[in-house]
Amino acid sequence: MNINQIPIIAIDGTASSGKGTIAYKLSQYLGFNYLNSGALYRLVAYEAMTQGVELDDTLGIIEIAKNIKPTFKDRQVIINGDDVWPIIGTQTYGNPASIVSRIPEVRTAIFECQRNMIQAPGLVAEGRDMCTHVFTDAKVKMYFDADAKVRAERRFKDEQDVKSGKTFEQILEEIISRDERDMNKPVGRLYPADDAFIIDSTDMNRDEVLTMCINWCSKQGIDK
Repeated sequence: MNINQIPIIAIDGTASSGKGTIAYKLSQYLGFNYLNSGALYRLVAYEAMTQGVELDDTLGIIEIAKNIKPTFKDRQVIINGDDVWPIIGTQTYGNPASIVSRIPEVRTAIFECQRNMIQAPGLVAEGRDMCTHVFTDAKVKMYFDADAKVRAERRFKDEQDVKSGKTFEQILEEIISRDERDMNKPVGRLYPADDAFIIDSTDMNRDEVLTMCINWCSKQGIDK
């Protein structure tokens, strides 16, 4: 199949809006490849912190971004044969990932890695600039959002499961701050593409959101 014929579903959205879970479930339903773009920035932050490179060492961070070569398998992010997603997927790497993602040269290096994920039979890619920058040629574009307090409640339940000790108030503050950074950074700014299907999941559960996404993809000519 010609790369230009491979269907791409791009999903952007705010933190804890459910885009990661739904994107993965949608990819499984359709039998498509799955890209968690945020994992790439988390991976850069992880490598930097592991190697002792300070997050304000721009040149050092850029060098790491140019050399990471992860393999994606389902929800696994594999480096040197090990799945590091259980580590980098934690909140410990959320804010550091946001910091390194502001560096234009890092985004340029990551861009090629993201585009290389376009493989048959199709791709579901989620992040914060998938629709507006990386996959502007996507057949389907969606933007997820929900009330900040609802998103904080969802995150709070996850934090309770791992006994992090974080309070609801702390998590809400983190989410509001993350939104502010994501929507106002100079590169890779978060905003809905003009042709994106916007989903507000404030009053919806995951199954309802997934069904809505499946139906929308079907209307755009992408079916199981």
